[in-house]
Amino acid sequence: MKITETYENLPKIVKILLQIFLGGAIGGIYRIIRFLETKNIVTLVVGILCLVTGVGNFVAWIVDLVTEITKNRITVLAA
Repeated sequence: MKITETYENLPKIVKILLQIFLGGAIGGIYRIIRFLETKNIVTLVVGILCLVTGVGNFVAWIVDLVTEITKNRITVLAA
């Protein structure tokens, strides 16, 4: 089982709470781990930007929270 699958298999409410309180960090780390699983360079770049830039972190936090609520997983730029 992949690490990202472990996160994706968490109950929806747990993932939403994690996104609310730790969303920026989780989004960046999730994408970096996803890169290690898929080798998609765009996912790595977005993951790094989410972790090191304030605006990128905030935008990713909002987008990831919305996708967790609507699709039950992080989907935007996390191929």
